Amino acid sequence: MLYRRRTLDLPRGELETPVLFPVRNIGKRSSDNTPAYADTIPEFFAAMVNARSIRNREPMWNRLTDDVSLREEMDVPDDTIIFADSGGFDFTSGEVDTTPAETLETQRRIDADIYGTVDVPLSQENRDAENERRVNKSTEYALEASDRHDGDGFLIASVHGYDPETVRNNLNYLEKNGDFDGYALGSLVPIRTDYKKVTKLILAARKATDKHLHVYGLGGLVYQPLLLYLGVDSFDSSAFIRSAGNRNYLIPGFGGEELRNIESLERLPCPCPVCGQRSLDDIREDRTALTQHNLWALATELRRFRYVAESDRDIEEYLDLRFQGNSVTQRAYKTAKQQMRRLT
Repeated sequence: MLYRRRTLDLPRGELETPVLFPVRNIGKRSSDNTPAYADTIPEFFAAMVNARSIRNREPMWNRLTDDVSLREEMDVPDDTIIFADSGGFDFTSGEVDTTPAETLETQRRIDADIYGTVDVPLSQENRDAENERRVNKSTEYALEASDRHDGDGFLIASVHGYDPETVRNNLNYLEKNGDFDGYALGSLVPIRTDYKKVTKLILAARKATDKHLHVYGLGGLVYQPLLLYLGVDSFDSSAFIRSAGNRNYLIPGFGGEELRNIESLERLPCPCPVCGQRSLDDIREDRTALTQHNLWALATELRRFRYVAESDRDIEEYLDLRFQGNSVTQRAYKTAKQQMRRLT
């Protein structure tokens, strides 16, 4: 097992890992529709934001370059840890409209703690040559950011590849030629249902570096225990928002359930502060409450894994039980376990 706990020394203070960064929609819309959580869920005093979206939202950017801080704009405590990625997912099908220099300037201006380098995600619809170009371009952008970085923030190089060798070689090249505090593995969301492939890519990255490893976009209930088992230090997710929009109720240990499938229940199967005193009908009509519950579900999944690890229980036995209800994720876990045993 590669699970580990570490402490990052960041501009706003220390951050204990492993950690989930909830994705904030700030900049993506006229108003941020992510419900408040920073003061209510102890694990989540951090957030992932899209630097490009914030800069491109002109009225907001004008405020941020005047006298309003990003944390004031988000209405979160001043010590909230901010991970600002480049907005690379927006470039999956479009052209890159920013530069490493502009992105670093934006990340500094919004006083982010962690900077993700500009990247160009891969797509299964692309020819191999196009994806290879994107891998090389992301590497080029990362090295330029390394050259321009002044050392104040925690610089994370974004890495892509659809086979373990590419991921491994890319990480080794960046480690040799740049100066990074960690790495973030991307382009996994479009292939997230191919658990076996995703597992192999993450393991390739984990074996290639001992530095901080982030995985973009896969911090939901199903993937979270697998990422922790594979030694991933941090991950982000917007699943709590998207699931609530579809009236999908996240249940730790199980996954998501559409509320219409359990509407015969008067009370929901969760005693979190959101659900404990409210009926199913009440939660179903309150999207904000459902979103907040889904965040509590993600926190609970993380707490359970930490408990198993810290109490010296057998994590593999726990994961055998955790994944037994889903044959696909069970196979992915078995693949990870087999590869892990080859390392020892």
